[in-house]
Amino acid sequence: MRIPLRNEEEIEKLREACRLAADVLIMIEPYVKAGVSTGELNDICHRYMVEEQKTIPAPLNYHGFPKSVCISINEVVCHGIPSESKILKNGDIVNIDVTVIKDGYYGDNSKMYIVGGETNIRSQKLVDAAQEALYVGLRTVKPGIRLREVGKAIQQYTEAQGFSVVREYCGHGIGTEFHCAPQVLHYYGDDDGVVLKEGMVFTIEPMINAGKKETRLMNDGWTVKTKDRSHSAQFEHQLVVTKDGCEVMTIRDEEIESGRIQRHMVNQ
Repeated sequence: MRIPLRNEEEIEKLREACRLAADVLIMIEPYVKAGVSTGELNDICHRYMVEEQKTIPAPLNYHGFPKSVCISINEVVCHGIPSESKILKNGDIVNIDVTVIKDGYYGDNSKMYIVGGETNIRSQKLVDAAQEALYVGLRTVKPGIRLREVGKAIQQYTEAQGFSVVREYCGHGIGTEFHCAPQVLHYYGDDDGVVLKEGMVFTIEPMINAGKKETRLMNDGWTVKTKDRSHSAQFEHQLVVTKDGCEVMTIRDEEIESGRIQRHMVNQ
């Protein structure tokens, strides 16, 4: 398995793509409110990417995906297709997944939004745990460790919170391609012997469920839901492995201000 090691020139281009991808998630937040359709949110994101950022929405027409972003509500695990018929209501938990292409380089991230600012206690705990699961993974990354140690740490944390980790979908290498090696599992599994090295670029994006881990693919060929209809949550960052940890390239100011992670993670 060949995993690209990015040089500083490539990393700088990836930083710019990642900054723009993160900016879309910040821009769209005020629009995520009751009464708005996911189709409207997609259109706002599309216009912003194409007209303001001069970026290309990577999901659009990717293997036939019909929209510019993925929007997944409540029991939808991932790859939700935006639609004018899907109307947000207060208490919904919503993941928006944004990937942009800038000058041939990809930036990929996602975050959860709570419509109206409040949801039930279980779903709030799920959203909080999904974000911390991502941070646990980021705090694990450093050169010299086996890739599966990242998944092990995420799984241990998630299950200790009483939630389950989705198995069928994972993080991935990214750079001048949307998806490439390595596959980044969010549980302790086979990593093909991958040892992390400085310059590797990939995403960590754990999907965790309030109920059981099993999922089902819907008839549209994209939308993935929990089999037991429990809610699901996910956060995603794109990173590059550094000499002493990782650089979180899609980090947002709100996260830095929280003090829970930094752009440059030094992991002992």
